[in-house]
Formats: sequence, C-alpha cells, structure tokens
Amino acid sequence: MGQPRVAVTGAFGFTGRALTERLLAAGHEVVTLSRRSGAGDPLAERIVVRPFDTADADGLVASLAGVETLFNTYWLRFPRGTSTFEGAVARSATLLAAARAAGVKRVIHVSVVNASANSDTPYVRAKAALEAVVRSSGLEWVIIRPTLTYGPKDILINNLAWALRRLPVYGIPGLGRYTVQPVHVDDVARICVEAGAGPSGLILDAAGPETMSYRELVDRVRAAIGSRSLVVPLPGVVVLAAARVLGLLVRDVVLTRDEIRELTSSLLASNDPPRGEIRISEWLPANAAQLGRQWSSELDRNYR
Repeated sequence: MGQPRVAVTGAFGFTGRALTERLLAAGHEVVTLSRRSGAGDPLAERIVVRPFDTADADGLVASLAGVETLFNTYWLRFPRGTSTFEGAVARSATLLAAARAAGVKRVIHVSVVNASANSDTPYVRAKAALEAVVRSSGLEWVIIRPTLTYGPKDILINNLAWALRRLPVYGIPGLGRYTVQPVHVDDVARICVEAGAGPSGLILDAAGPETMSYRELVDRVRAAIGSRSLVVPLPGVVVLAAARVLGLLVRDVVLTRDEIRELTSSLLASNDPPRGEIRISEWLPANAAQLGRQWSSELDRNYR
C-alpha cells in the first residue's frame, strides 16, 4: 500500500521544491497548489498541479480532496503592490478552511524562527499572526520555524556570493557581530516530513548545527569562492542605500530595512538544540563553483 496523498503549497518554490522532492522519494502522491503552472519544469510531470486561487474556495476544496496532510510553505518575503502580509494571512486562512472542508487531517506549517506578535518588524508579527490562525484551524498542526535557510540557488547565500564575486567592496550592517544559524533547505524538508508522521500540537525550530556571527558567515562565503572583495562595516542606512542601488542593477529587491533590523537583532538564530545536520562550513566549499554565478530573483519567485 502506497503512502497517503499529501499537498504542498508552492512546490516550484525554494522550500516547497525540496519538500516535494523528499515526499516523492518517500512514495507519496503529491498535489501542489501553486500560482505557477510549472510549464517546462520537470517536477511538474511528477506531481498534480492545481491553482492556488483563494478566490475559488470550492476549487481549493476539490483540489485537496483525498489529501491527508497539507504542507504549507506559502508566504511573502516583503509586500509589493497588492501583495501584503495581511493579505497573505487572509489567503492562508482561506486555504486552511478549505483543507478542513476537504477532510485534510493535518497541516505542517512553515513559519520563521522567533515569530512573535511583539516583534519590531511587520514580517515577524505577521508570521506570528498566521501561526495563531494555524493553531485555531481545527486541523491537527505542527509549526516548523526555520532560521536562515540556504541551499542551491537560494536568495541570501547565493546573492551574497554574487555580490562578493563582482563588487570591489561589500558593506555589512555594523560590525557583523550579531548571530545567524544557517539551516540547509534539505534539513528543513526532512524536519517537515518527520513532523508529518509525528505528534501534533508542536512548535519546532529548524536550525542548523552551526551558529556564527554574520561577519563570519560573509567571510566563509568570501573564502569559499576566492573573492577579493573588501568587506567593510557600514551604518545600516548606508547598507540599505547601497542595496537599493544594486537592486536597480539586478531589477530586484536586494535587502529591506526590516531585514536589516531582523538580522542585526540576531533573530535568525534559535535557542533550541539544532535539528539540522548539514554544516554550512562544509557545504560552502563543496558548492563554491556554483555559488553566485547568477542572481536569484525574489521578485521572479514570489510575485509573478
């Protein structure tokens, strides 16, 4: 007898893809709810693709028929145009209501480490608001809180490497002594799949096995790719201004004011024992040849 049918929001995205690949390898039939058609993507041939259209609640219910567990990775990195954090929470609530109506038993929801309604930034507050919606959804639930997720073609590490390959000077906010705890996307996917088969009602941090200062992370990326870029401490406002100039060049949002605040507040590290196993200190040199060769566009991923 095969594994139960499961659903993943955003199987063509970064975390969603890693999660989908792991679920397929475990023998699950996977349905994805996606704003992309998946045309031309080899993954689309291995899964059932349905539109993620919260204006069509009946369509969502039909798409989730026969699904036992929903893995929800849907979110926005930053608001843009009509896409807002409040809208993302509302769409997620509609999705969870459709899941319940379809008979879905459990939701594994991907949030962010240190989600809190008292956070200084709207991103983290909205993540906490959505966690409350998940807990009150009427479904069995597990909330996974990743730290700083990295992996092939990610946004942060890949684009950091891109900049270090091309810019003579790379500025970091302040002295870079604030901490980060990078977790590989495959570890996040594994933790999510394990949670799907475990007890419900848990909030689990998905953190990597190594904690370091942000300056150390930048230096490790720089060393891995053989960059000669000069890394210099700068005030946050200067880093933000430089990021906006770079954004004009790559036609993307490179860094936001809130992301600088979250980074420099050490919010991207966990106080729990690490569940991740892949060490970024080993992954960087092993993958250096591919790092930063092309810019990874957040606008292309989240807003098309």
